[in-house]
Amino acid sequence: MTIDVTAQRVLALPPDRVAGYATDWRHDAEWTRGIRTAELTREADGGGFGVGAEVTRTARFLGRRIDYVLRVAAHEPGRLLDMVSVAGPFPMHVTYAFEPHPRGTLARIRVRGGEGGFYRLAAPLLARQVRSSITKDLRSLEHRLTERE
Repeated sequence: MTIDVTAQRVLALPPDRVAGYATDWRHDAEWTRGIRTAELTREADGGGFGVGAEVTRTARFLGRRIDYVLRVAAHEPGRLLDMVSVAGPFPMHVTYAFEPHPRGTLARIRVRGGEGGFYRLAAPLLARQVRSSITKDLRSLEHRLTERE
């Protein structure tokens, strides 16, 4: 894939709390800066949220509205949420990972995507923008969770 960007941050909170909040699609617009709305548009095969579920997001990125659908490819509550786009302007793979850390939780977001055409040409600019965005998202996540204490 053309873009492969990772950001991470240590949050002074337990992993279950951080992961529980960050992987709940109902909170997407609260801590993920570009997302305006998120809606569960397909439940997992066994019902609810899990592998196979789909979340439709409306976001703003580089001043443009983007509508896309992410399907849950892997979900390990308290540890991992891996999603791939099934509809949207470009291919995308988003992974949220959470690990215990001596000071709390190591939270990591990885975004891959944007194959071919315009995205290949714009990859350096897009990668910087995505890295900046997900770095701010992790700060926002920490702020959101500590203000709820």
